[in-house]
Amino acid sequence: MLPEAYINRMQKQLSDEFDAFIKSYEEKPKQALRLNTLKSEDVFNSCDEVFHLKKVEWASDGYYYEDKDQPGKHPYHEAGLYYIQEPSAMAPVTLLDVHPGDVVLDLCAAPGGKSTQIAGALKGEGLLVCNEYISSRAQILSENIERMGVMNACVTNESPDRLEQLFGAFFDKILVDAPCSGEGMFRKNPLACDEWSEDNVAMCAQRQTWILDCAASMLFPGGRMVYSTCTFSEEEDEDQIESFLDRHKEFRLEKQEKMMPHRINGEGHFVAVLIKEGELTQIRREPLNDNSKENKNLNNMVSLWRAFAKEVLTDKAMERLTNGKRYIAFGDNLYLVMSTLPKLKGMKVVRPGLHLGSIKKDRFEPAHALALILSPKDVRRSYAFSVNDRLTKGYLAGETFSVEGEKGWYLICVDGFSMGWGKLAGSIMKNHYPKGLRKHL
Repeated sequence: MLPEAYINRMQKQLSDEFDAFIKSYEEKPKQALRLNTLKSEDVFNSCDEVFHLKKVEWASDGYYYEDKDQPGKHPYHEAGLYYIQEPSAMAPVTLLDVHPGDVVLDLCAAPGGKSTQIAGALKGEGLLVCNEYISSRAQILSENIERMGVMNACVTNESPDRLEQLFGAFFDKILVDAPCSGEGMFRKNPLACDEWSEDNVAMCAQRQTWILDCAASMLFPGGRMVYSTCTFSEEEDEDQIESFLDRHKEFRLEKQEKMMPHRINGEGHFVAVLIKEGELTQIRREPLNDNSKENKNLNNMVSLWRAFAKEVLTDKAMERLTNGKRYIAFGDNLYLVMSTLPKLKGMKVVRPGLHLGSIKKDRFEPAHALALILSPKDVRRSYAFSVNDRLTKGYLAGETFSVEGEKGWYLICVDGFSMGWGKLAGSIMKNHYPKGLRKHL
């Protein structure tokens, strides 16, 4: 049941379109996924063979799917071939106009749909900082960054004002997909109706003002900022932008659009593109601090990693991984981070970059994240399943399997796409798929 106050407000807001808007609630929510081109430029062909895909017109890699497809229960999901995402939610990143090499902030990033879309546009170049204030949601964000094979992202767990203090003017582009009253989720999630109130709309608007003001100072002159919500309240949308422009004369509005469920095949979104006046400067960003003095074991960890890489990876893969990056250690975990990442001291970091692996009893054990950014051509040993192979689902459930071959680490793949690690000892492939991710599909 839609809240009465909400119905009354929308009737005034939409006037002649109100009847069509209300009728749209009788339709099924639209379902879509966004293909992950970081995995392969040919990922469409693989997914189109198993799902019934139809193009989302405003997103280059977005596709509607049918109820019978159930992509969330398919091995391709675990391999990171796509992200299941509400179609309207794909529009903000399209308008952010990200290019390889950009330095981008996704300020309110969980669960990660828009961050991974940004990462796809960056193509492994530049830097993506994805932030989430709520720690439990920041962990989910980090897991999705890992699943989608993103290696140039730093995941933080900070408040917007804290990030403003730490970064200053640092980013070429910023996405503010602000927490909102969620009116665009009423059809998809009826429970959202119960949480709605006029007071909550006002509270959300106040919080959005604060977030936007923090974001404004983190953008370079000439930079681009996109503000978006999944709500229809003018207080949170058009009025919010008008007020922002009154406070920040250095910004101008390039575009503003309200996507409504009776006009499009989606649940709805508000998007505004804001440009900060001035020329986009080529300021040399402060490099990452060298933490080798803070962690005396870093050199030893890197040596163990290089020995592992020499045995398991090709030379070209090693060059691709390390180009433009440097090593840092968090405890016994070794990461590769982008050279443009600023100092991390004082920042709550969930994932600073690509997790290479950890040191266990003076040996290197590869991380799941490393497997998911590799392909069979990157490794010296791999083992391939087909999507219809019974062993594929068995592997994802944590099962071992028998195989003859050279002992050591293997990249386990489905139809040429990596899923995780296995280690062959004798004739048994030990399963290194993370216990927390194992599932019966």
